Amino acid sequence: MVQLVFFLAVGVLLLVFLGVLAWRGRAEGAAVALVEARQAVATLQTELLPPALVHRIFARDDLAFVRSQGLPEIEDLFLKERKRIAILWLERVRTEIQLLRRLHLGAARFYARLSVRAELSLAWDFAVLLFGCRLLQVAFAVAGPYAAPGIVETVAQTATRVCEVSREALSFLSRPDLPTLGGASAGR
Repeated sequence: MVQLVFFLAVGVLLLVFLGVLAWRGRAEGAAVALVEARQAVATLQTELLPPALVHRIFARDDLAFVRSQGLPEIEDLFLKERKRIAILWLERVRTEIQLLRRLHLGAARFYARLSVRAELSLAWDFAVLLFGCRLLQVAFAVAGPYAAPGIVETVAQTATRVCEVSREALSFLSRPDLPTLGGASAGR
């Protein structure tokens, strides 16, 4: 009987230990998701979504200039390269959006105080973004980088809205009243 109690106690201790390890792993995973999401917001806002950049990638001015030169081989090369740039831009936007989506599906509900209405709006925005990215992927593959300017604008505007909501949801990570590690060691 003593052996049974001993083995039951050891079993319970092992289960508690496994539970603590599992809980700790989720917390670390949530921290990684938060950092990735913060980086995704920064990448989208500073590198991928500035209106001047989006306009420049999809502007028809360059195409009009190349066409005015009357060199079909240069025009073909230009269209091939612009298509490659448009697809790379789209892939990067989709990757960063998926990181934000993962944050909002998992960790954000624990940290951000979003209302049900805001979460539904955000879910709709993610659906529009992912569907718009797929449409653009097909349009670029079939008809080139200038095929769907309306969808490009919708994706860019929706991604900007998602960035704003995500930035607000992650604002607790950069509270101004907390000292930074660099600031704490700089004074020593």
